[in-house]
Amino acid sequence: MWHSFYNTMIAQGRWMLIPRGLGTTLLIAFCAVLVGSVLGCIFALCKISKNRILRSAADVYTTVIRGIPMATQLMIFYFVIFSPFGMSNAVVVAIISFGINSGAYCTEIFRAGIQGVDKGQMEAGRSLGLSWRQTMVKIILPQAVRTVLPTYTSEFITLIKETSVASFIAVVDLQKACDNIRNATYNAWIPLLSCAAIYLCLTLGLTKLFSVVERRLARSDRG
Repeated sequence: MWHSFYNTMIAQGRWMLIPRGLGTTLLIAFCAVLVGSVLGCIFALCKISKNRILRSAADVYTTVIRGIPMATQLMIFYFVIFSPFGMSNAVVVAIISFGINSGAYCTEIFRAGIQGVDKGQMEAGRSLGLSWRQTMVKIILPQAVRTVLPTYTSEFITLIKETSVASFIAVVDLQKACDNIRNATYNAWIPLLSCAAIYLCLTLGLTKLFSVVERRLARSDRG
């Protein structure tokens, strides 16, 4: 068993492909979740807006993006939208694609969180002389954040796992790195199980981290 592991992972420094691929996976995931969070905030506010055009635009965005598989979206962005204009950086395209996809889900998460705050909070803020924006920023959003954090955590973890399809546009992420080792050694079980174990550790670690954040927020509310 050790001999098989050595020939597959250690020989010729093949194991170095894994940390490089992991770094690419984390880069895509973290940048995409930032893009998705910004888009989610913008379109969530559009969804609760009184402006019909803004609401319609947000509805179209969430309906289209959530209705198309991530792998299909990724290839459309790369081969149809960006490549014809000379954009060949696959990592950047992956970040944009995953960010736009995540934004559609974050839109619904944030909208539900905002609308879950008692309407009296907005009325109370306006009665104190605050503008709509000030009330939203200082009163509504802080309460909404605490409400949506568990769902937002799940979206981030899901995003990390979804980045495994980035190899469809030749991004050498964690999944692709393990595939390259498998192709070079004709040994499937060691690189694939290693890939699965790393993804599992990532998801469990992030779940634990966010649970700590949730508990601290809960304690601050009680305090």
